[in-house]
Amino acid sequence: MSDIPQRDREEHMRSVATGVHERLAAERAATLARMAALGRDFDGIVAANAWVAVDDEHDPEGGTTAFERAHVTSLLTQAREHLEELDRALERLEHGEYGRCESCGTTIPPERLEVRPAATTCVTCARPDRRRGPR
Repeated sequence: MSDIPQRDREEHMRSVATGVHERLAAERAATLARMAALGRDFDGIVAANAWVAVDDEHDPEGGTTAFERAHVTSLLTQAREHLEELDRALERLEHGEYGRCESCGTTIPPERLEVRPAATTCVTCARPDRRRGPR
């Protein structure tokens, strides 16, 4: 890329950043929509059981109800965490730090960012034997 004039390189980088921003924003919107749907599901489970005296421990259907509530709650928690990851990725993009491994400082391969746009580490640093905490 050294043969390309500085202005063209800067324009290319802005174009790439715009594309990444659009992708992160679209995934953020999809995550918010998923959270809204899960919230409606949870409310529906609660409402369906509001008129019935449910004793989860002794009711044959109670275990299913408790499982459904716990499952939706878990999915909501995962969606909230993903939303936070996306927000942090947007902040890194804004500060020019997006795509750089937070552990070793190398560039995160575009293929990894395509699959995990909120990734904060390169593949090497993300290996389980290299992790020291949540990434």
